[in-house]
Amino acid sequence: MSEEFLGDGHLSLICLSRFRQSLKFLGDSMDLSEQQLRSLSPVALAYVGDAVYELFVRGALLVPPRCIKTFHRQVVNRVRAEQQSLYLKQLMPLLTEAEQDLLRRGRNASPKGPKRLDGQTYQQSTSFEALIGYLYLTNLERLVELLSQLDLSTTEADCSD
Repeated sequence: MSEEFLGDGHLSLICLSRFRQSLKFLGDSMDLSEQQLRSLSPVALAYVGDAVYELFVRGALLVPPRCIKTFHRQVVNRVRAEQQSLYLKQLMPLLTEAEQDLLRRGRNASPKGPKRLDGQTYQQSTSFEALIGYLYLTNLERLVELLSQLDLSTTEADCSD
């Protein structure tokens, strides 16, 4: 994967790729068989996807430097269920039929969410995370392709700490 393909501001995509490669170097545990992948529940995929997505967002927002309080607030605003639901709507036209199938499985497997959210938003965010987790485990290039479509830009002012 070339850095010019990712363009400016997508350093976190490169970092995710390198992170995954280093995990593979440590062992073959990331190389799951087709049977093992099918045996993973959508909730388990969402569990992985949640971590991968937050790491991606943290990496994407590192530059320009800002105080940690502002950085944290910006990350939280982008990883919350409401925002993930909006990102999923942006990505829907780009998804394959198989990816949309996975979203349906993730949405249907979603447990009840927190009281602050309506059920539909929580289901959409869980299905978004399940897709991220699945693509992280199976097709990193496709994950990079989709994540590069998200606008994570920020206009929040830096604070002086």
